[in-house]
Amino acid sequence: MLRQLPISEFIASDLPVIDVRSPGEFSRGHIPGANSLPLFTDEERAVVGTLYKQQGRDVAVLEGLRIVGPKLATIVEQARALAPDGRIRVHCWRGGERSGSVAWLLDKSGFAEVLTLKGGYKAFRNHVQTEMAAPVDLRVLGGYTGTGKTETLGHLRELGQQVIDLEALAHHKGSSFGAIGELPQPTTEHFENLLWSAMRSLDTAKPIWVEDESMMIGRAKIHDDFFAQMRAANLFFAEMPLEERAARLVVDYGKYPKEELAEALTRIGKRLGPQHCKTALEALAVDDLLTVAILTLTYYDKAYLHGTMKRDASKISRLPATASDLRGLAERLIAHDGQP
Repeated sequence: MLRQLPISEFIASDLPVIDVRSPGEFSRGHIPGANSLPLFTDEERAVVGTLYKQQGRDVAVLEGLRIVGPKLATIVEQARALAPDGRIRVHCWRGGERSGSVAWLLDKSGFAEVLTLKGGYKAFRNHVQTEMAAPVDLRVLGGYTGTGKTETLGHLRELGQQVIDLEALAHHKGSSFGAIGELPQPTTEHFENLLWSAMRSLDTAKPIWVEDESMMIGRAKIHDDFFAQMRAANLFFAEMPLEERAARLVVDYGKYPKEELAEALTRIGKRLGPQHCKTALEALAVDDLLTVAILTLTYYDKAYLHGTMKRDASKISRLPATASDLRGLAERLIAHDGQP
């Protein structure tokens, strides 16, 4: 049975999803949880697209059939592996010929239910944009670099709070050193998709905790509307002594290769100051990581303070924090919530 669904019904289904767009389209962004089963490679899609523009639809369709013909059995086999019960969802970019062709093929191959997405991935992206603009009850956890905000978010989650770890979604810790030890970052488009997916599992009418971030987390940009809500939300600023924060950074980053740490220092060399950068690199060379951490924190503290000053002071609460009791900090945050 073939059925075309609007985006609201398509995403509500729990059937496996296959995305038949090209690998390049999929890597730029896809519905979280979808499986890539491309009808064309990137090169083949370019050929068909060029023919469509230059010689018309009929010529392009014929070339597409020549390309796809040898792949039909493999497509069915891969789809069956993903959906042994013969019930599956399929989509392409606009919900047109690519998903329609694959859906027809699977139906004729004996699949019990094949659901296609009206409007395709484009409809999904429009849905994501709408959802990102919807009001959310955010609580923002702030604090200078090294305060242990990510760990504190974990404690908040353990204590029953709703949490979104933006840095985990972005595969980046939000500084020049942020990519060290992380997987490759998603595109901004897919970062938005991942954030949308994370929000789906939460009750947006109840408080949701996020870490204070600049608009860019590495190369991934936070959606404008969501970022505006973050900046308007209550900020809970955890105050931890510099020495404790520096010691945390030594533990967190000391395990990584010196070459990567040196590259990160060099990237912020101008903002750190030539002399401070030189001193930090010399300290790194002799494994004096504490000096490196203190020098870099001096820069990051100034940058973070500058961003905090742009907020409404009446919405900022300051809470003392110690590196040895971040769970206690999480408990105090919950108790203090709603009293900026």
